[in-house]
Amino acid sequence: MNVLTRIVATAVVVVFLSTPFTLTVFAQQTGGGSAGGQTGGGTVGGQTGGGTDGSTNPGCGSESGGLVNPLKEVCSLDDFLKAILGGIIDIGTIILIMMLVYVGFLFVAARGNAEKIQSAKSALVWTVIGGLILLGAKSIQMVITETVKTLS
Repeated sequence: MNVLTRIVATAVVVVFLSTPFTLTVFAQQTGGGSAGGQTGGGTVGGQTGGGTDGSTNPGCGSESGGLVNPLKEVCSLDDFLKAILGGIIDIGTIILIMMLVYVGFLFVAARGNAEKIQSAKSALVWTVIGGLILLGAKSIQMVITETVKTLS
């Protein structure tokens, strides 16, 4: 149980150190665009008035005169959830690799001691279960996405 506690504590520390705690978003006003009911130098929501200001929202396909999307490729809830799951899988993969190295160290440090080898085997089983959960999360996301696309 002591080994499992250390494994969980190490995973928590790694997650907190690798996750940014704050996300600062700045609203940017670009020149030449139009907003609301004004028409003049740009387009907003289909209103035209003589040209565009050249600022586009990458990945969304629309032009904007006011705010810039800080999540460049995220334009819908589906994209947002995929981005979050992708981040979790990326962090989880790093933790999984670190845990596999740690489990290898536990096997080497056991030096034939049956109790320590059993502890290392247990840590290996839980590490593999964690990897399967990561794999399963991506698989479930893919199945749900395809089902929703088929239904709509």
